[in-house]
Amino acid sequence: MHPKILLVDDREDNLLSMESILEPDGYRFVKATSGREVLKILLVEFDFALILMDVKMPNLNGFETASLIYEREKLKHIPIVFITANNYGDENVFKGYRAGAVDYIYKPVNPELLRAKVSVFVDLYKKNHQLLAQEQKLMTINKNLEMEINERKASQEKVTELNHQLLENISRLESANNDLDLFAFMASHDLQAPLRKIRMFSDRLALIASEEVGEQGRNYINRIQQVSERMQTLINDILEFSKVSSQEEPFEDADLKEILNEVLSEMDVAIHEKNASIVVDDLPVLRVNAVLMRPLFSNIISNALKYSKKNTPPVIRIHSEFSAVNQNANAGSKENELRYCRIFIEDNGIGFDQRYAEEIFDMFRRLHPQAEFEGTGIGLALCKKIVEKHKGFISARSKKGEGSAFIISLPSNHVA
Repeated sequence: MHPKILLVDDREDNLLSMESILEPDGYRFVKATSGREVLKILLVEFDFALILMDVKMPNLNGFETASLIYEREKLKHIPIVFITANNYGDENVFKGYRAGAVDYIYKPVNPELLRAKVSVFVDLYKKNHQLLAQEQKLMTINKNLEMEINERKASQEKVTELNHQLLENISRLESANNDLDLFAFMASHDLQAPLRKIRMFSDRLALIASEEVGEQGRNYINRIQQVSERMQTLINDILEFSKVSSQEEPFEDADLKEILNEVLSEMDVAIHEKNASIVVDDLPVLRVNAVLMRPLFSNIISNALKYSKKNTPPVIRIHSEFSAVNQNANAGSKENELRYCRIFIEDNGIGFDQRYAEEIFDMFRRLHPQAEFEGTGIGLALCKKIVEKHKGFISARSKKGEGSAFIISLPSNHVA
């Protein structure tokens, strides 16, 4: 920054003299030879570090010019140093100060004194500009900070509102799920009576009118019986699914291998029909709802038998392992470490495309036609609900033609 100085004197030689003294210090100069010319310059330029002005000038003297300059608010910050050849006495000096002067320099001008005094005022000018720039910067920072605070407040309010809406939605969903479970239970229960009558009368009709209705009639009766049986299975599955939510049996320490063996014993006929091999490794004792663990194992093993390859005996292997998930930000801390027991049920069946690994746990979701494989599409949805009731999760890994593996992960921090 090269400060600008306004030099005012009615004599050109005086202007040149002051300019030659101050020029080595790198200042820029604007020169005027009268008070009127000064006022004209200051109409368009007002960024002067200092005005050096002669007192004795025609028309408007230095005192009068200074008074007119300081009438304008924009010019009041410019210091004026009077240069005079006369000693006016204290009264006139005071008059100059009253007009706005900040100092006097007497002629003949002492170059060193002039340079020293100008240097002081220029330094003040520079510091003032730095303060103004700093003030502007602080104002900008404060404005940005205020905007950021307002944005954060708005964001926090929005997050609070969204959390409130989320809690309301969760509450509504829980209520809707409870109502839906109750409806499913009641609807399925109410369907039992008419369905029993349909099955009973179709069985009687098959017994007493089998010959009279002919082959086509017997075919129709057989279809009625098959559809009724499938509907009965569907109702039983829906009832089983609905009961999981309302199941209040306490969690207790249970031997999972013992529960699994009971399930396999009940499935003995289906296992022998498929000529299946079941390999069961040691399973732990966990705190579970034993009543719900039976349909969990049963549905997954039934699927492994159902979706086995033709002309290939099913081989099902069941084993477990333990893993830990650290839920603390500090990876080395074990205070919040949650342990899981992962139970693997692996088969050598037909498998499925891995992209459907999540969809297969949806209600009524089937990957194969009803005519090819029987089922209601509720079994795996029931398994997912049972596992979630245990605060665990279930997943599947598979590849077409290469079998499937279902992984049941149950919290095991309370292993007995």
